[in-house]
Amino acid sequence: MTEQAQDVTERSDGAGATRVMVVDDHPMWRDAVARDLAAAGFDVVATAGDGQQAVRRAKAVAPDVLVLDLNLPLKPGVQVCKELVGALPGLRVLVLSASGEHADVLEAVKSGATGYLLKSASTEELTDAVRRTAVGDPVFTPGLAGLVLGEYRRLATDPAPTAGPGQPKAPRLTDRETEVLRLVAKGLSYKQIAERLVISHRTVQNHVQNTLGKLQLHNRVELVRYAIEQGIDQPDQPDQPDQPEAPEGSGAV
Repeated sequence: MTEQAQDVTERSDGAGATRVMVVDDHPMWRDAVARDLAAAGFDVVATAGDGQQAVRRAKAVAPDVLVLDLNLPLKPGVQVCKELVGALPGLRVLVLSASGEHADVLEAVKSGATGYLLKSASTEELTDAVRRTAVGDPVFTPGLAGLVLGEYRRLATDPAPTAGPGQPKAPRLTDRETEVLRLVAKGLSYKQIAERLVISHRTVQNHVQNTLGKLQLHNRVELVRYAIEQGIDQPDQPDQPDQPEAPEGSGAV
């Protein structure tokens, strides 16, 4: 385990291990995932086998990361994701699904999921994905990262409504927040942004959270859409584009 991963699993804010909840309708799979995550040092605070149970229990225990299957009885996974992301602002959602269909991936991301991993992933890939999801790095099974970036770009062709008369204008971002937002829109991970700007990973997280709050946005899809619509994703001067980080076993957007 790397030093950074250790810091994530054993949260440096003194609150103990990262709190994780596992949602899947297959008991053997759900229990195996929960057991693997607990063995890796995570605090598995709850599990659930259907969508309604997932919403109820997640609101009660407030996990840091929700590992979520999409195909759930009583309430679909995308609806669970949407409801919980809205109700629990600090929640990160990692979808763990057997489906690699593009429509499922994009629907999950639009619902607020931070990452999407196929169930064919190894235990090491899963634990690494949960660690990175916990700090806000979007993590995707290889081949899906480019799909999501393409969707970010497509969203720019459907601009959001502009503020009408009497409505407040968008809050002004600081120069640093704008620079971080530009790099997020280019597809860099938080780690890459931190290295490029010579700041800490936590500082990058704080800038992103402050920007989301100022703009009253809820997730990375909306944030990148805003950046593209405002032209923030384009640098003032030409530079060499960074390649999105692609660690072994996962792709990052």
